[in-house]
Amino acid sequence: MTGDVEEHAARFDEKAAEYDDGDHSPEYRDCRDLVIEHAAVDGDIVLDLGAGTGAISLALAPAADRVIGRDVSEGMLEQARKKASDAGIENVEFGRGRFREPDVPGDAAVDVVVSNFAMHHLSDGEKRDAIDVIAGLEPDRFVLGDVMLFGEADPEEPFYSPEVDDPATVGVLADALTDAGFALTAVEAVHEQVGVLVAERGDDRT
Repeated sequence: MTGDVEEHAARFDEKAAEYDDGDHSPEYRDCRDLVIEHAAVDGDIVLDLGAGTGAISLALAPAADRVIGRDVSEGMLEQARKKASDAGIENVEFGRGRFREPDVPGDAAVDVVVSNFAMHHLSDGEKRDAIDVIAGLEPDRFVLGDVMLFGEADPEEPFYSPEVDDPATVGVLADALTDAGFALTAVEAVHEQVGVLVAERGDDRT
């Protein structure tokens, strides 16, 4: 990770109140929509890692049994809680957690894990550790939308900030997923630097 967790949390705390009104790119919105679509939630328990202000958690809540949203930024979580309260959504719980320590309640058997535009803050080794932690939760499906490199990043038009972001190639992510016991079932290229990966557990799960 470029910078420590608390630095990232503080950076997002500062922008939390205006985050939803920000100028999000079409690629970001398309990625978010694909994550929601591929999650295919139907009465499931969902874990949303890097939940931010809750856009995906709240979109999935009507079809879910329970949604657990985790983020490192308390400011973003406060916005997510307010949005849930304003919408009268009661089956979503937002709290502090990170990829490698998601703090999933002991009574929650997670069926689906989703994450959008968050994992790229981790180094490749940290991404692999995070995917191993996610695999250990034994979800049926993991849907990752993120900044990821399908080829060489164009230095004239970078989709990310090297100072704070560390996107992986699609190959690195695919290898980490398969090494963790997932089968990659879909790859959606939204942009040459943005995509969605869908991974499912094999039939030999215990």
